[in-house]
Amino acid sequence: MKTVTVAGAIILRTNPRTNRKELFATQRGYGDYKGWWELPGGKLEAGETPRQCIEREICEELATQVCAGRILDVIEYDYPTFHLTMHCVVCTIVSGELQLLEHSASRWLTKETLRSVEWLPADLQILNKLEELL
Repeated sequence: MKTVTVAGAIILRTNPRTNRKELFATQRGYGDYKGWWELPGGKLEAGETPRQCIEREICEELATQVCAGRILDVIEYDYPTFHLTMHCVVCTIVSGELQLLEHSASRWLTKETLRSVEWLPADLQILNKLEELL
């Protein structure tokens, strides 16, 4: 089975109105899993680290510069046609406004709303750890 290695961005903010932590999630706008929700990000290129990948991908997909921090977890998941290795990287926004260049929708989710969207199966594996951050 083919292995696909990706990095997913855990972009957090504190909502200034509610003073509560929120996670940025995106809805896929293309492909086999169109309409499902995910951590934004993408495939690692040759010689690229997960942190380098996430900084590049967020710039390309969301027109925003982030600083990649620690890797919260590495998810291993078998989809029907490939094995996914996903490095989940905690990020902070450095500059820019998050713009949807490839996704169909986005939401800032709280601990209470985290499970209110239809997450991709691999992304479901990180939700417990994300709840601890929120």
